[in-house]
Amino acid sequence: MRATVDGTVIAEATEDQLVKIEGNWYFPPSALTPGALSESPTPYTCPWKGAAQYWDVVTPGGTTKDAAWSYPDLKPSAVERVGRDFAGFVAFSPGVTVS
Repeated sequence: MRATVDGTVIAEATEDQLVKIEGNWYFPPSALTPGALSESPTPYTCPWKGAAQYWDVVTPGGTTKDAAWSYPDLKPSAVERVGRDFAGFVAFSPGVTVS
């Protein structure tokens, strides 16, 4: 599967490497294109996953603010709930095409 913005690949991995949670595909850190994400200061905490890290997506066409997020330090109950450790995996907002 690929995550793209205006034809630029942001992440790519096989479906078995991804985790699907609440309708969002989470890509492992190794699947990310180097330089495609820039850390955002936007705060958010999910009640069951923990503190999120938002990312701006950077492409030759520009920067899309807060178009990705991850959970670097998951609550232990989140891993139990999903059945797999997805700490650091990255999901994308609707402005990013995942197919």
